[in-house]
Amino acid sequence: MNDNHDEIEIDLREVFAAIMHSLWLIILVTFVFGAVTFVYSKFVITPTYESQTQIYIQSKQNSNNLTYSDVQLSSQLTKDYAQLITSRHVVEQVIENFGLDLTYEQFVGKVKVVTPSDTRIIKITVTDPDPVFAKNLVDDVREVASIHITNVMDAEAVKTVDEGNVATNPANPSVPKWTLLGLVLGAFLSVGIVLVKYLLDDTIKTTEDVEKYLGLSTLALIPITTIVSDTNADDDMDDMEMNPESLRKVKSTLEKSKPRAQQDDELEITDIANDK
Repeated sequence: MNDNHDEIEIDLREVFAAIMHSLWLIILVTFVFGAVTFVYSKFVITPTYESQTQIYIQSKQNSNNLTYSDVQLSSQLTKDYAQLITSRHVVEQVIENFGLDLTYEQFVGKVKVVTPSDTRIIKITVTDPDPVFAKNLVDDVREVASIHITNVMDAEAVKTVDEGNVATNPANPSVPKWTLLGLVLGAFLSVGIVLVKYLLDDTIKTTEDVEKYLGLSTLALIPITTIVSDTNADDDMDDMEMNPESLRKVKSTLEKSKPRAQQDDELEITDIANDK
């Protein structure tokens, strides 16, 4: 400790010992968190399925004079096509076709459009709790968007690369990921609790702590024997006795540590064993 700041010394060996001492608690909390997240992701969260379709858009151009600039321009146009796929015209038409009770924003949240770089192929993905309905939705989005792109961008043709698929496994939630997340969170939380408890514990437990924190030398240790009394169970002081043999050792140690002339004036130890 200095004049301006309190310095806290952390012994890594003591930290490791505290963690090992509470290892059972860490394992228990980790297991509980993992089990909770597993049950929550497996039985509480509604699983959703994804269906994906792909389209290829062929622009009108003179094939005899095809240049690299034309190919690059066609690739850049895929971003415009992606915007048209999620346009209000296409989305509201699909909502009307299926009679869905959804707003434009809600349906757009179910649709994902990806335009891979250096290609004119566009991937359209629709998410829904029903895998078959997700396929029907993504196919309808593709058909409506194809007509809209042809009319707006004056494209020559919009060809289907892949039709929508019926997913067999849910896309979300991922039960293994949720379980792993719960295990990691439980482990970090339990270790954090153990470390905080260790840092806040300022009790003196060993003779080394006496010398380290109080700057005093330990002359001897006096064991305290706790005796359970049936008549005075509430009186802790009456339930504690000091071992007479230990007192005799303390007396001998103290007598050796002081000058003979000061022993009679400064120290008097009564042997409890003799009194009894």
